[in-house]
Amino acid sequence: QVQLVESGGGLAQPGGSLRLSCAASGFTFGNRAMSWARQAPGKGLEWVSGIYSDGSVTYYADSVKGRFTISRDNAKNTVYLQMNSLKPEDTALYNCAIGFKPPATMPPGQGTQVTVSS
Repeated sequence: QVQLVESGGGLAQPGGSLRLSCAASGFTFGNRAMSWARQAPGKGLEWVSGIYSDGSVTYYADSVKGRFTISRDNAKNTVYLQMNSLKPEDTALYNCAIGFKPPATMPPGQGTQVTVSS
């Protein structure tokens, strides 16, 4: 079955960096666009970034443009989100999803928590 396993979250200081990974299985990863979304406490789901199957096209929310970089390794069935210059407002639960744009809701119990605090 389809599995997406996120990792790499944690506590970071403002201005710091984290690299999120999403290991995929159960489908032909190299044929599918992928995306990252996040949800902060009390807020709705935000589409953070997306990447085409071949990496040729990417999308970034204005809130992360210039700070975050999405990439993928089709040989490893993994999509990454490099997050630099982190801000407290980046604190959220981060999920990856199949598709250039994530669905309206994410499955519960998945994702990786990112907390940016001094």
